Amino acid sequence: MPNLMSNNTDNTNNTNNINNNTNNDINFTSNINNTNNFNNTCCTSMSNPNDKKLNVGGQAVLEGVMMRTRRFWSIAVRKPDNTISSSVFKEVSITNKKKVLGWPFIRGIVMLVENLSLGFKALSYSVNEATDQEVNISKKQMGISITIALIFVVGIFFVLPTIIGRSFSGFIGNTILFNLIEGLIRIAFLICYIVLVSFLKDIKRLFQYHGAEHKTIQAYENGEEIKFENIENIKKYSRLHLRCGTSFLLIVMVVSLFVFALLGKPPLYLRIISRILLIPIIAGISYELIRLAGKFSKYKIVNIIFYPGLLLQKITTREPDDDQIEVAVISLNKVLEAESAGAQDEVELEIIESKDEVAVNA
Repeated sequence: MPNLMSNNTDNTNNTNNINNNTNNDINFTSNINNTNNFNNTCCTSMSNPNDKKLNVGGQAVLEGVMMRTRRFWSIAVRKPDNTISSSVFKEVSITNKKKVLGWPFIRGIVMLVENLSLGFKALSYSVNEATDQEVNISKKQMGISITIALIFVVGIFFVLPTIIGRSFSGFIGNTILFNLIEGLIRIAFLICYIVLVSFLKDIKRLFQYHGAEHKTIQAYENGEEIKFENIENIKKYSRLHLRCGTSFLLIVMVVSLFVFALLGKPPLYLRIISRILLIPIIAGISYELIRLAGKFSKYKIVNIIFYPGLLLQKITTREPDDDQIEVAVISLNKVLEAESAGAQDEVELEIIESKDEVAVNA
């Protein structure tokens, strides 16, 4: 991994493209040629305190940060030569096109799938730029990757705890208590997994970018100017955020604990099937809860209820350095600049005029 801790002092030309990304193959390096060095003009603040604030979600990627709003997502990545590559893509959620998919509880399932897909796109882009190696991923390959990831998550965090819990079912007569213990095993698995991966060198840097993403979003939400000259005012904000994807994962585990506790103690194969089939419902419930947390975050009681998720973020985020915040600032400004453009069709017009949806950070 190259040394990326020094300040960026070179000057290069900025080429900004908004790509609809409709090709069957995702080739970021050929579709987007946008290698930016950070300078004062490319990061003119879009965050006047009097402006209406958009809800912004994000994700840390390899040596970079992805930011997402209602109609666009942007990404900025530190390259091996210490320059910063950034791009903007249009991506309107299908929940805005198919109203039924935007209904409460259903939208959470849709957003989970969309975020997984977008996460792989952003990761592919970051690998290309951070390593200077071209990686082409087709829709088929992406589908296979997402499927493998889902199988891993379901197997480790849902099926395996069920099998382990069954091994001591004979010692616990109370069905609800038995299911609660199984749920606690599931939560323990999640925490242990996060702790273990946090020791990996590359993951430590990823968690720093995660912290940079949160600090930049919080600064924007609090009306700060989002530009590098204002970095001290960005750094003062917490790296913990109520709407973080880490909190979402913990909410999923807690919701599953209560849902599964009501299912009794059927044979093992039925327990495993029920766990798998109920995952979409649990995800839908969890999404609504984290939306409520974001909507009512100003209330102390909400912060108390969701405090365990903030504690878990102390592992999945680290204090970023100035260079990492610089990358997050560029990414956020790119997506805000794109959002400032007018609507291109009736769907986008409706999105702009409607009340902004709460985005989930990653």
